[in-house]
Amino acid sequence: MALKKQIQELHKRREEVRMGGGEKAIEKQEAMGKMTARNRILALLDTDSFQEYDMFVQHEARDFDMAKKVLHGDGVIIGTGTISGQPVCIFAQDFTVAGGSLGLMHSRKITKIMDHSLKMKVPLIGINDSGGARIQEGVNSLAGYGEIFFRNTLASGVIPQISVILGPCAGGAVYSPALTDFVFVVENISKMFITGPEVIKTVLGEEISMEDLGGARVHSEITGNAHFFAENEPDCFDQIKKLLSYIPANNDRKAAKCSAKPPRAGYKIGEIVPDDPSQPYDVRDVIRAIADESDFFEIQENWAANLVIGFGRMNGETCGFVCNQPLVLAGVLDVDSSDKAARFIRYCDAFNIPIITLVDLPGYLPGVDQEHAGVIRHGAKILYAYSEASVPKLTVILRKAYGGGYIAMGSRHLRADFVFAWPTAEVAVMGPEGAANIIFRKEITEAENPEEMRQQKVKEYKEKFANPYVAASRGYIDSVIAPEETRNILLHAIEVSGEKAVSLPRKKHGIPPF
Repeated sequence: MALKKQIQELHKRREEVRMGGGEKAIEKQEAMGKMTARNRILALLDTDSFQEYDMFVQHEARDFDMAKKVLHGDGVIIGTGTISGQPVCIFAQDFTVAGGSLGLMHSRKITKIMDHSLKMKVPLIGINDSGGARIQEGVNSLAGYGEIFFRNTLASGVIPQISVILGPCAGGAVYSPALTDFVFVVENISKMFITGPEVIKTVLGEEISMEDLGGARVHSEITGNAHFFAENEPDCFDQIKKLLSYIPANNDRKAAKCSAKPPRAGYKIGEIVPDDPSQPYDVRDVIRAIADESDFFEIQENWAANLVIGFGRMNGETCGFVCNQPLVLAGVLDVDSSDKAARFIRYCDAFNIPIITLVDLPGYLPGVDQEHAGVIRHGAKILYAYSEASVPKLTVILRKAYGGGYIAMGSRHLRADFVFAWPTAEVAVMGPEGAANIIFRKEITEAENPEEMRQQKVKEYKEKFANPYVAASRGYIDSVIAPEETRNILLHAIEVSGEKAVSLPRKKHGIPPF
């Protein structure tokens, strides 16, 4: 009989905790268009797979009347579960409990599940919805953030770390998502910023809305802090599930292989790239013309759009695509696109994902703004990332590959394993127009008809350099291929490089141009 009462007491306590901050707080949360923390976890994980831990943890604060307050679960839910059968560790901050504020025990719950994820080598998912540090706990709150940041860094490159911003994420709290691999945001719900609108108004006298300061679109389009943008929470959860289907659980594995299916018939690769080298096209159509089922999962679609990155499959194996986008700024490399590429290349390298690079660019973006923004330092990041990467690296030059851009985009000189070029490829120090103006300046200026002479010299330069055969004659290109041959040749290259092993110099670590 005593056991029965004890079990009833257990169920009663569980139900109290599951109610979070109570009915009114839950109604307020839902009125803002937000799911509760517990419902978010249940919506994301496989049905009946969630196991919760530290359900009855309570804060230890005593100042400012905190001793009298009961905060169920201390404002955060932690546990394990599965997504499509794959184990994951997860935490979700509960905004209905003290605004999801982070105190010492709150942070200890988070660091416990982080430790589990690293020890078990499974992905970590963090759902952020918090008003920030719990000021009643003073420095203990700051210490909690520091412990979280340290574990983010330890886990980097070992397990996938995913941050989901489903409410405010302010002040020091934003640095944990910034240290993780992928950040998801949702329209009208996600808010990320270091300094809030009130402080900005007080210090600078400027009025700004929370949305304009650090809303979902700001971080997906302007700052690049977010990798995926969703219209609503269910859409966001579907994106997370799809991402996990492409990546391995840890750095000791490769991503699960799927059944191989050919690209859809609608993408005719030989008709995508225009004959006129000045005409743009969408490089994503080239990816879809060679990837399994024409399926491409783009990352950071709305930021630095002159470069396209994302995952696709080749013969069932996950590959990372890094591609210039001629539709935007002619596909040039600049400060943001260099950062975007470098970070993705390093992710693929850390998690054993082959890298396919599609090249079509006139070089690095010139201009005073870019120089002052540090294009030298940022541009060097992509050189460092490609050089450092030891996974299979396959490059296809589709069209223009000029100057430093040719070197940076996965060239043989940065140790690409295979470099192919279409007959339309132009590999040179610069474009024919600019090169002719420099090389033949004297002949052009002294000619009876300078413009006619200039066009003649441009044609001469094109015939000599605006093709892939000079580079191929030096062994910098392995093979000149027809567009229709691209998929099969890449499939073969991936197969033969599957057991690639690289011996690197012994060192503690390199010094990237951060």
